[in-house]
Amino acid sequence: MCLLAIQYQSVLEAPILVAANREEFYERPSAPPSIQSGKPRILCGTDERAGGTWLGVNQHGMFVAACNRPKSDNSYPSRSRGTLCRDLLRAASARDARNVAREELATGRYSGVNYVCVDLESGWVIHGADELEAVELREGLSIIGACNVNDTRDERVELARRLLTLQTLDSHVKFLAVSSKVFSRPPSPAGRASIIRRDPDRGTVSSTLVSLGKKPRDAIYQYAAGAPDEATYNDFSPFLRDILSRGLRESRTARANLPS
Repeated sequence: MCLLAIQYQSVLEAPILVAANREEFYERPSAPPSIQSGKPRILCGTDERAGGTWLGVNQHGMFVAACNRPKSDNSYPSRSRGTLCRDLLRAASARDARNVAREELATGRYSGVNYVCVDLESGWVIHGADELEAVELREGLSIIGACNVNDTRDERVELARRLLTLQTLDSHVKFLAVSSKVFSRPPSPAGRASIIRRDPDRGTVSSTLVSLGKKPRDAIYQYAAGAPDEATYNDFSPFLRDILSRGLRESRTARANLPS
């Protein structure tokens, strides 16, 4: 499973703010974020076993992530959830990505998953469990774990919310500072809700912080290649700014070429 917090449309200079811990089997290899070939350009990490990703941003400023969740019928998954996550990052907008996710998940080819698809125009969480549901994100803080978005019955989600809201998250600087500490909180004693998980065969394997605004130069992408209580966050912001600037230039060129 994974844990993801997103603050949406409540900070003017950075309408999309994300903190996410990825959980996976320790033996499953992955590569750190890099710019992917093809269009649109995408910055994401890569699952080296299936070729997909768990989280990324494309040149249109759209953020997409996948959080695994239980599903009663996982007997015949025939396609990687991470592969679909990469497909969603090829969409032009969050609404388009939402539609692709719903169509694909309706085929029954995937294990349980929550997809987060967000841009400046709209934000969505698609629950791919026993029932398929797309939920529009409201302004403010939302937290996604192994159940539905903002599920108050999920002790881990409630722990993250409590820790994140001890201070007012009224700027991207404050959000990144607070969430980096919260998502680096060491594992709790057995039997208690925990931000970082460290089980014998699987646990928290990486962490990502993202800030997206209207100006590419202000975008931030930080990545820890390990549980963030042990690994430091490294800055991949120049890569993100590069693809966002490319996207902005292409958009301006396309508009300039429209017939008058």
